[in-house]
Amino acid sequence: MSDKVKSQHVGRRALLYVRQSSIYQVNHNLESQKLQYAMQERLSTLGWQDIEIIDEDLGCSAAGTVTRSGFERMVAQVCMGKVGAVAAREVSRFARNSREWQQLVEVCRVVDTLLVDQETVYDPRQGNDRLLLGLKGSLNEYELDLLRQRSLEARREKARRGELIVGAPIGYVKAKDRLEKHPDLRIQEAVLSVFGKFRELGSVRQTLLWFLEHDLQLPVQTVDGGVRWKRPQYQTVYRILTNPAYGGAYAYGKTEHSTRYEEGKPRRECRRKVREQWLSLIPNTHEGYISWEQFEHIQRAIGDNMRGEGHSGAVQSGLALLSGVLRCKRCGRKLTVQYTGRRGDIVRYCCLRGMLDTGQPKCITFGGTTVDVAIREQLLRVVQPAAVESAIKASEDESNQRDTVLEALRRDLEAARYAAQRAQKQYDLTDPENRLVAHELERRWNTALDQVAELETRIDQHIHSQSGITAPCRDEFLKLASQLESVWDSSIADIRLKKRIVRTLIHEIVADVNAEAGEVILVIHWKGGVHTELRLRRRRRGQNSCHTSKEIVKTVSILTHTCSDDVIAGFLNRNGLLTGRGNRWTQELVTSLRSKHQIPCYKAGSQDSHHWMNLTQAAEFLGISPITLRRAVERSEIVAEHPLSDGPWIFSRTTLESAAAKTLVSRVERNLRPRKTYPADVQHQLFNDIAR
Repeated sequence: MSDKVKSQHVGRRALLYVRQSSIYQVNHNLESQKLQYAMQERLSTLGWQDIEIIDEDLGCSAAGTVTRSGFERMVAQVCMGKVGAVAAREVSRFARNSREWQQLVEVCRVVDTLLVDQETVYDPRQGNDRLLLGLKGSLNEYELDLLRQRSLEARREKARRGELIVGAPIGYVKAKDRLEKHPDLRIQEAVLSVFGKFRELGSVRQTLLWFLEHDLQLPVQTVDGGVRWKRPQYQTVYRILTNPAYGGAYAYGKTEHSTRYEEGKPRRECRRKVREQWLSLIPNTHEGYISWEQFEHIQRAIGDNMRGEGHSGAVQSGLALLSGVLRCKRCGRKLTVQYTGRRGDIVRYCCLRGMLDTGQPKCITFGGTTVDVAIREQLLRVVQPAAVESAIKASEDESNQRDTVLEALRRDLEAARYAAQRAQKQYDLTDPENRLVAHELERRWNTALDQVAELETRIDQHIHSQSGITAPCRDEFLKLASQLESVWDSSIADIRLKKRIVRTLIHEIVADVNAEAGEVILVIHWKGGVHTELRLRRRRRGQNSCHTSKEIVKTVSILTHTCSDDVIAGFLNRNGLLTGRGNRWTQELVTSLRSKHQIPCYKAGSQDSHHWMNLTQAAEFLGISPITLRRAVERSEIVAEHPLSDGPWIFSRTTLESAAAKTLVSRVERNLRPRKTYPADVQHQLFNDIAR
């Protein structure tokens, strides 16, 4: 027995502290555990009978970055003066940092507690032992730092060569010092579908919503390195789209860890570094799911979708056609969008960043409807020549492209059938008399069969829903090209598709306002390097851009001489004319238009109604046939109004009483021949046809 062990020490309890730094050591370094637990025999040899083992810190590091409940409990018991000795296989098991080590040594000195390891017994009250314990604590801390530094430098050098493979992302497996694609084709196709849908939709969130809409699952890695299929989350899709490994590149050092203290307890934080700070980035080190150029394009698209200064933002479903494209000429900031009006359908573009960030006054603000219409006309002028060929090519590509949803469902069905067959084999191999096992295997088999039936039903429903869709032919595209403007203005046209067209053709639009001239000045920077300047009249407060054209107003003012409002609405609809908002005409809308422009209404029997006549009435007034009068008008012998191609002719009494009209009547009377008479109903129908 050591002469440092006194009766007051043996009379108290001894604590044996057992610790290993990681879970890997706990599971694999079993010999180290046996040696540490064997210290109990040494304590018994030294005279202790009451020995308590504290091993709840197995798998915890002693570097001071994690909380060790076992160490804290040991120190607490020592402070209470109930412990005569604390033991460990080696003193480095207690602590690898000076703060906790000095705390333990000082507490043991105050309450007269010994420290015991495999080699000797230390009495902290003795100066030499306290000096030796201090040196050992410092050496333990330095040893840990030295080992960590050597290991880190070795990892860094291996990472710079692209040979350090820590883990494989989903869709890959680790093959020594490189990555290889996962042999499961279902996993490969699922990863490829994520990139394919992002190229189509252009947004991480829209890609996620597409998978959720069709109830498709994506693979994720489990803790033990396996693969599990689950309903995707935003982070799942985002990590796939932003991981350089899918572009065939090796990347290391993308994150850094730091330690901060909250209420005296350390907390580890992880921060993602910018690409320029990565330790290693080596393209074309393994087979990627997409090319490195495509991966870079996706990263730029995701960056542009970020909300912030200098970014266009993701394409959204708002009514503003130019959101994220307009830039203020005065301050260079991006213009923001505001929606006003009772229904929130009035668009305004404003430069507010200066006011929000630094309290500066607003630069410019203007209504968005007129600007959107002007840019729409410019786009249609540019797109229309190539619209037919582009649409035909897109239709051909779509017809040749595989149905992504159907392919995913078929892959899921194949996997479900395999799981059902495997469950059946397990059930067949079990002993039928062992009902506890057989019942569970039967339940699993039934669950797998239900999954197969559900997928088969979904596939049949999907095929049935797609069976009635036929691709348009070339003649239909040619017919549609002539109506490109109507297609763009259609209420069912997707505003997000329009915005993608804008961003495909236009880099940005620099906007300014000339208050004196009442103009909005736009400089369009096209993607090809061409610049176009537009000067638009600025709308005044209360002015509605959806106004009826001046030609329709003039037509209505002429038709009111002989027609009522309901008849005028019929003539306008027959000629394909619409209101300023794109609606068909009704009697009420014609009345509203007349009231707005102060056009008098038609009143049968009034003095003004006798002054104006249609073709039938004018022919009766002159005593000639309607055909003869119409031919005279076409020869410019008689003046008449004909505002609509499919509408009435309108004559004034002054014109019919002129010398030209009298000359026409005299010439007709000289050449008068016997007329063929018709029944009254036939004459009425003939006159109506001629009047139209």
